[in-house]
Amino acid sequence: MYLTIRHDTSYRYEATVHYSIQQLRLTPASGASQVVRRWGIDAPGKLDSTFDAYGNVLHTLVINKPHSEIRLQVTGEVETIPLVDGHLRDGVGPIPLEHFTCSTRLTEADAAIRELAASVPALSSSAHLIQLSEQIVQRVKYTSGVTEVTSTAAQALALGNGVCQDHAHLMLACCRARGVPARYVSGYIEPGEGRAEGSPAEDSHGASHAWVDVWLEGTGWISVDVTHAAFASEIYCRLAVARDYEAAAPVRGRRIGGLEEQLKVSVTVSAQLSQ
Repeated sequence: MYLTIRHDTSYRYEATVHYSIQQLRLTPASGASQVVRRWGIDAPGKLDSTFDAYGNVLHTLVINKPHSEIRLQVTGEVETIPLVDGHLRDGVGPIPLEHFTCSTRLTEADAAIRELAASVPALSSSAHLIQLSEQIVQRVKYTSGVTEVTSTAAQALALGNGVCQDHAHLMLACCRARGVPARYVSGYIEPGEGRAEGSPAEDSHGASHAWVDVWLEGTGWISVDVTHAAFASEIYCRLAVARDYEAAAPVRGRRIGGLEEQLKVSVTVSAQLSQ
């Protein structure tokens, strides 16, 4: 399947910004589940490119002259490859598996999370991962505007509401509570009719999404969309992986000046069957 993607981000500031730095994880890499056919980022300055510790493509944008807005436009086309029950078949990766068993501030398990993790007898098969996903979305209904990007898995579970980021963090917390390696995935989904919308930072567009990869011994990485209690498939485009949202966020930055900011995001993903 071919996914055509456009992702526009604009920041407008109340006052002049004198310096800003943005880290962009907005470039997918070719791998076992996708081949990048065309991709580009239009930014108001030079983009320095490298890879982060997880192997994600990382661009850094520095603007050191006065400005009142920043506009980023991402466009591209990715050919996706069907997965069998979410199996990625791409090996461990550059980071040892033990790293993905460690909790983070966003995925630390409390008593309620440990109880949720124990609701599934084992986490040793793909079916178990779907069962746990179903438990999570039953306990945390998809509701935008209730949580923030800084909300923890425990907070979302206590609220009983959240978005895909919260579902992903809860799955990570449950897996890690049971010693199972799991990592956060940011990316895009061809939203289709009737699918839940996607991102806490970009609620108005289901095209931005978050899901997880879980390592099953003897099988490898299984990619699971917790929000939809389904395996990731050819309608997904992967951007970045990490231990949680904070290390995989598409855009992160700091600035000097500006006072209040207005953020606008527009994401569209359309799909066409491969010939």
